[in-house]
Amino acid sequence: MFEQTFKAIDDVLWKDAGCSSELDYTEQTSWMLFLKYLDDLEQERKLEAELMGEDYRYIIDVDHRWSSWAAPKDANGSFDHNKALTGLDLIDYVDGELFPYLKGFKQRAESPDTIEYKIGEIFGEIRNKIQSGYSLRDAIEKVDELRFRSQVEKHELSHLYETKIKNMGNAGKNGGEYYTPRPLIRAMIDVTKPKIGETIYDGAAGSAGFLCEAYDYLRQGGREKKQLSTNDLKTLQERTFYAKEKKSLAYVIAIMNMILHGIETPNVMHTNTLAENLQDIQPSNQHDIILANPPFGGKERKEVQQNFPIKTGETAFLFLQHFMKTLKPGGRAAIVIKNTFLSNTDNAAIALRKELLENHNLHTVLDCPAKTFLGAGVKTVVLFFTKGEPTQKVWNYQLDPGRSLGKTNPLHDKDLEEFVTLQKGFEDSDKSWSINVEDLDQTNWDLSVKNPNAKKEAELRDPKDIIAEIIALDKESEAILAKIQELV
Repeated sequence: MFEQTFKAIDDVLWKDAGCSSELDYTEQTSWMLFLKYLDDLEQERKLEAELMGEDYRYIIDVDHRWSSWAAPKDANGSFDHNKALTGLDLIDYVDGELFPYLKGFKQRAESPDTIEYKIGEIFGEIRNKIQSGYSLRDAIEKVDELRFRSQVEKHELSHLYETKIKNMGNAGKNGGEYYTPRPLIRAMIDVTKPKIGETIYDGAAGSAGFLCEAYDYLRQGGREKKQLSTNDLKTLQERTFYAKEKKSLAYVIAIMNMILHGIETPNVMHTNTLAENLQDIQPSNQHDIILANPPFGGKERKEVQQNFPIKTGETAFLFLQHFMKTLKPGGRAAIVIKNTFLSNTDNAAIALRKELLENHNLHTVLDCPAKTFLGAGVKTVVLFFTKGEPTQKVWNYQLDPGRSLGKTNPLHDKDLEEFVTLQKGFEDSDKSWSINVEDLDQTNWDLSVKNPNAKKEAELRDPKDIIAEIIALDKESEAILAKIQELV
C-alpha cells in the first residue's frame, strides 16, 4: 500500500542537491514522517477526548501543525494548493521558524521521558538538508499520503522503514552500526526469553532494532503466545524498553523506528553511554535483560577510560563492562562482540574474560560466519550470560549456513533454527560442543576453542610422497609418449 509512496519520496530526495546518500534520504524522510505521525496522533487523541466530553490540549501550536503548513485542506477536505507554502517561502519557514520552534520543546518539556522532550531533542539534532523548496513540497505531499491510524498501517510503515535502515547499513562500511540482521536479533531474544514486567536495555541502540524486535516478541505474547491484558500493554509502552544512543542520526532513527513499531514515547536518551562512571550505576539503573551490538574498534579517550576499572581504548570492551554493571543480579544478556575477544592476549581482554567468567555464567557463545554484518570486515560472536554466578561450562555453537553470506544472500531465520533448538539443552552436535572452565589456562582465560566435533578434513600428505608420485607419473607419461612416437 505505502511502498510506492516511499519510493516516490526517495526519487524526490535523490534529485535534490542537498541529499547525497541513503543516510540523507533516511534522515530527511524521518523528520517529515515524525511530524506527520505526530499530527495523526494528535487528531486521534482529540477525537478520544471529545468522546469523553473533555477538551484536548494540543502539543503543537496551531500555526506549526502539519495540517496547517504542510498539508492545509480546503472546505471539502482536499489539499489546498493556494494556502500551501512552496519554493523559497517553504524553505525559509522550515529553516527559520519551524525547526527553531520545535527545538525549543526541549527547554519547555517537564521531563526527558515526555514526547515534548523527544520533539526538542530530534529537532535540536537534525536540520533540513533539502535545498529546493519545490522538492521539499513534493516530498511533503508524498508523506501526507501515509496514514498512522491503524495497526496494519503502522506495521506496513515499520516494515518499509526497516528496509530503509537496512539500505543505510548496506550503503557504507559502517553498516553494522545501523543494522544488525533481524534473524540474529530474533535468535538472541529467543534464547534470553524476556517476559512482561522485565526491563530491556540497549546502551548502544543504533536504530533500536533490538528493542523493536523485543517489542514485537512480547506484543505477540512471548514464547507462550499468551493474551496480553490492558496493564501488560501499558507496561510494554511505558516501563519496558530503555536505550541510549550517542550519534544524532541514529538517535532520531531509533525514536522513529520505535514509534512505527508501536512504542509511542520511547525511553531513548541521547547521550554518550561511556561517559557515565561505572561506580555511579545504582540498582535503580539496572535492567533484567540487555540486548546489544556495541560499536567495535573505536579508540576512546583517556578521560572516558577513567570511568572503568579495566582500562582500554577498545570501545566494545568498555561497553561490555558497562553492560555487566548495568545488568541486575540474575539478569540475562546477549551481546555481539568481535570474535578476537575470546583470545586477545592484551591485559584488558584477559582481565575482562576473567571478570566475565568469575562473576557471570557465560553459558553460550554463538560463533557467527563471515559477512553476517554487511560492510563490517570483522568476524563476530554473541555472548549469552547471566549475572551473579560463576561459569562452570561454556556451550559453543558454530553457525554455518552452508553458503557464503552477502548483500544478496543475507542471514535467514531458518539458518538459526538449529542453534535455538540445540541451545535449550546445550546439546553436542557437529556444530556444537562444551568446554569446562576448569580446563582453561588460567593465565589467559583463552576461550577460542576449535570445534572438536567438526568432520575431520583429509590429512595433508607428506611432501616426499607427493614428489614421489609426480616422478612416477612423469615416468608413465614418458613411456606413453615413446609408444606414440613408435607408431608415427
